[in-house]
Amino acid sequence: MSSVSSVTTAKQIRVVLFDLDGTLADTALDLAYALNQTLEQHGRSPLPYERIKPKVSHGASALIRLGFDITPDNKVFDSLLQDLLRIYSANIHRETVLFPGMDRVLQQLEQRGIAWGIVTNKPARFTDPLIKSMGLMDRAACVVSGDTTANSKPHPEPIIYGCKLAGGHNPKACLYIGDARRDIESGLNAGTATLVALFGYLEPDDQPETWGADGTVDRPEQILEWLEERCS
Repeated sequence: MSSVSSVTTAKQIRVVLFDLDGTLADTALDLAYALNQTLEQHGRSPLPYERIKPKVSHGASALIRLGFDITPDNKVFDSLLQDLLRIYSANIHRETVLFPGMDRVLQQLEQRGIAWGIVTNKPARFTDPLIKSMGLMDRAACVVSGDTTANSKPHPEPIIYGCKLAGGHNPKACLYIGDARRDIESGLNAGTATLVALFGYLEPDDQPETWGADGTVDRPEQILEWLEERCS
């Protein structure tokens, strides 16, 4: 069941914005493939998917940290990162899919006249090809990538800009959904309602109940339930 904070407003939500990796789409298998291919190219053994999955929402640099146990100040870090990104770019939509039930959520939002869009820290050179390949570009009211605005999440600018693109809505009329603390911080900083996607790529020691979100959802369909409960 969804958990909803008592501070949630009942104002009408006019736009729903989603984080991409671990919220809208299950991209972990393709990113895990890219990391393991990079490891093998450099004479290392691949890692189990279960070890890689929790790091996916933290970006490619986090995957290099995990796989090679090095930090960005290491002289080979950037070279390894570029290898991973090159492999990922060539395999960006091998197995990536919407999370189960998410397509129904998008359809229902569209039928209700609620705009939906994407605000991600993923760079546009990966976001745009993936969204186009999934057939979502023409449906999304906005696609804001990590390099679309001067600042990325947890700064509020990407979400505020997304609301502007998606009909010029006030962020107070927006719901932002993500699976990482930075997502919730970004939404709170922008003034939106926020939900934590527990079905995403949380790490074992994450404590989403402490992030200050308006609620949590265990599966995508609960987003519709939250909207019906709060915004009918």
